[in-house]
Amino acid sequence: MVTERIRRRRLAGAGGVVRRRLLVAVPVLVATSAGMFALGAASPIDPAQQYAGAAAFTTSEENLAQIRANWGVDDPLPVQYARWVGNLLRGDLGWSTSRHEPVVDVLAARAGWTLLLVGAALAVVLVASLLLGTLAAYRRGGWFDRGLRASAYAVQSVPVFWLGLAAIAVFALSLGWLPAGGLTDITATGTDPADVARHLILPVGVLALSQVPWFVLFIRDSVADSLRDDHVLAARARGLPGRTVLFGHALRTGLLPFITLIGTHLPEIVGGAVLVETVFSLPGLGAVTVQAALGSDFPLLAATTLATTVVVLTANLATDLAYAAADPRVRLE
Repeated sequence: MVTERIRRRRLAGAGGVVRRRLLVAVPVLVATSAGMFALGAASPIDPAQQYAGAAAFTTSEENLAQIRANWGVDDPLPVQYARWVGNLLRGDLGWSTSRHEPVVDVLAARAGWTLLLVGAALAVVLVASLLLGTLAAYRRGGWFDRGLRASAYAVQSVPVFWLGLAAIAVFALSLGWLPAGGLTDITATGTDPADVARHLILPVGVLALSQVPWFVLFIRDSVADSLRDDHVLAARARGLPGRTVLFGHALRTGLLPFITLIGTHLPEIVGGAVLVETVFSLPGLGAVTVQAALGSDFPLLAATTLATTVVVLTANLATDLAYAAADPRVRLE
């Protein structure tokens, strides 16, 4: 009976956290979208001429004015924003001027590849950082610990696009082990899973390598502090094997702040995915975001920015709930 009461209280507390996060998410999304509209209005580029491309030099001003009227770009900014929000609530994100197709179709076709890249890289980061950071903490001050920290600081200072170019130069051009870019071979007629996995090795590895240093150093310091806790010292005094003490006691205690680190660094991983997709020519949201920015494709750029904001807010909510689930001492209420 007591257990059921506690479970209900924690579920009610979780519902409260969700409601508070939603109250925060609404003004954040409004501010983000309004900021995008303000930046779009400040741009000196004429969307009608941008859409017409080379034909803008020969077309009449009347035709360009008709395009602006059809799109409503000459309307006051509040009117344009209210119309865009209304269309958004109906599921209409507008027309991509750079891709010449609905924005919804662009997102639907490419979001899955970006999620696959980010998810695979995050899985590699978690496994590698937990293993390497824990071993470095266990051998604190040894050659492995010093070498790992030096390598982490060195990689942390290198931009992700440079890592991508270096990986292509070494593993694709010099050694010829892996493809330099793309999702499949040029001669491929479909998306074979084995072919896709082979092409994703370098992008996933580069994105993971760019994020591993933060997590490795955090785990190393967190587990090293946990090894000095009373319950860990008591476990050692009872004669438990070193592996049990390390992974069963010290690592479990050190993982609690690690959950928060995942949520706070997810935006950086998503941002790194944009550069990685551009370097490796992957058909994800990162590549079309860069294309939308270069081509002044405001509808597509606004949609990708808003989608990224939603992902970040959702990750923060999931982090809070996961932290509370992992630590019974945390009271969600």
